[in-house]
Amino acid sequence: MTFAIAAAGTGGHVFPALSVAEALTELGAAPDDIVFLGGDRFEAEAVPAAGFAFKGYRLARLQRLLSPQTLRIPFVVRRTAAAMTDDLKAAGTRVVLGMSGYVTIPAVLAAGRARIPFFLQEQNAIPGRAARFAARRAAATFLGLPGRAGRLPRSELVGNPLRPAIAAGGSGVDRAEARRRYGVDGAASVLGILGGSLGARVLNEAAGDLARSSGAGAVIHLTGPEAFDEMSRVAGRAGLPWRCWPFEAEMENFYAAVDLVVCRAGAMTVSELAATGTPAVLVPLERVGQEWNARALVVAGGAVMVPQREAARLPGVVRDLIASPARLARMSEAARSEARPDAAVVIARRLMESADG
Repeated sequence: MTFAIAAAGTGGHVFPALSVAEALTELGAAPDDIVFLGGDRFEAEAVPAAGFAFKGYRLARLQRLLSPQTLRIPFVVRRTAAAMTDDLKAAGTRVVLGMSGYVTIPAVLAAGRARIPFFLQEQNAIPGRAARFAARRAAATFLGLPGRAGRLPRSELVGNPLRPAIAAGGSGVDRAEARRRYGVDGAASVLGILGGSLGARVLNEAAGDLARSSGAGAVIHLTGPEAFDEMSRVAGRAGLPWRCWPFEAEMENFYAAVDLVVCRAGAMTVSELAATGTPAVLVPLERVGQEWNARALVVAGGAVMVPQREAARLPGVVRDLIASPARLARMSEAARSEARPDAAVVIARRLMESADG
């Protein structure tokens, strides 16, 4: 295995990792030359489903509060790093990419012990503890968004790796077909509600008021898998053009179908909004610093931001935007000005150069 990619946890880490792997294959790497390192969460199913080899390890999630589990973290990290080191050496790995998150710590330690070049990709504007630790040992850190992450050593802003269909701005998706996919083909204006791959409670709770009084002709609501059954029942009783989906694997269809999105400000969501030129009302999850992710889009004029504590304002904010197609058009152009659609290829090329060197 020439390339090892460490990615674990949620789609926010795993999807950009898969985009880099796909870019590697487009540049000539064989899929068999790529292995993913992770744990037992989303990555354990998503990576094999995408056709890449996967190696699972016991991982320790970083925690802020002192507990018996916290005290065991160093021991788990050491054991996992040792196992990764043996596996990297045995496979003949020549370069390792960490996608931030807790799997990055044993991965960067293993790369160091095996004397293999290590690269880091940080999706967010504010780096997490794992990224700050790994960046000191990385040959380069590829940043997804502008912000405090720019203080990391040897960092460069390249954008977040996106799937080709998204990176292309959804240009290959027909808007009418996308709307038929969701059953909203007759609507004059469509509002999208997006909480990320796991959904967002505050947006699910606001969805009913948005469907009733936002002025949109229809609502496409990506609820997250856990909330789907309940939200579907609520939407069904409401008697409104409010369509619920648990999850969308082909997000280019969602962005093509909607005129405006109400969503969190996860790093990948912000990058997708820019690439597709989708106007947005962002409700950041502030305890993880998402307001920093939102800033570039907001400053450019491609999005407006509503703090979670002011979620009651959402219907009015959305109503004003839906009523102004000209403003939505300006927001779309402003969002596109922040796009960096070639990030996956840029990172893949750097990895290949390192492997060849």
